[in-house]
Amino acid sequence: MYRIIIIFIFCLSIVGIKAGAQTYYTAMEVGFAAGGSQYFGDLNQNYGLQTIHMDYGMYVRKRINMYIALKLTANTTNIGYSDKYESNPYEKAQNLSFESAITEGALQAEFNFFGFVTGDKYHRFTPYLTGGVGGFYYNPFTYYDGKKYYLRPLGTEGQYAGYSNRQYGSGAACFPVGVGVKYWVIGGINVTIELADRLTTANYLDDVCNTYVGVSSFPKNSVASTLQDPSILINPTHPIGIAGKQRGTPSEIEQYAIGEISVSFNFTSYRCPSADRNDDQLRIH
Repeated sequence: MYRIIIIFIFCLSIVGIKAGAQTYYTAMEVGFAAGGSQYFGDLNQNYGLQTIHMDYGMYVRKRINMYIALKLTANTTNIGYSDKYESNPYEKAQNLSFESAITEGALQAEFNFFGFVTGDKYHRFTPYLTGGVGGFYYNPFTYYDGKKYYLRPLGTEGQYAGYSNRQYGSGAACFPVGVGVKYWVIGGINVTIELADRLTTANYLDDVCNTYVGVSSFPKNSVASTLQDPSILINPTHPIGIAGKQRGTPSEIEQYAIGEISVSFNFTSYRCPSADRNDDQLRIH
């Protein structure tokens, strides 16, 4: 580990020396991010934070002027939750759970509170608001008897039991909304901290939305029958999943939040910028 730290510090020093020898920074930068994510929805309506997963991402950001920037992002993470974390006895007895890998791409706009320009010691820090639109891939699964089962092919919401309006795909739209802070460190290096919630158009992010369809809609003692009502694993004589009984909340807005810290690197150029400080480039003093 100490060797990695030494190499990292050495690389930063080289970047700083090179940056000092260059003349200009462009308005374009590339960043790499890491942090955590948390799901909120039918299985986590009380905004619990028990299942935070690691998140990794990268982005390209273009400064339009000192107050506005556009950012194209790509993130990968896992989300999930389980009724075992609930305090409500009924929700705990339902015993529903899920996980899903998320692959996301989005376009975000950033609105700086203060002017921000990499390389300008008078405009090196700002809080900002961000909002945007994107899309993501998901595929909910759970574990039963030590084995992993994807839930959509099993039809646990009744997709293959005559409920054709409960079909769902593996992609949906998301709308990142959040806040962050940026800080120019040295040379062309910036550090950003951001927390953004992703409101989604997915009703089955967790494979839960409508009502139970009942065990009679599935082959007897099948995996699909058990996973549509896993309460039977806790109380075999009094399972909760009676046909028509509420399983999820169709009106619940399913979402996941991502908090991350990132390091970004501005490109350098010898081309002389105009005198306008809001131009694409800034002379380094």
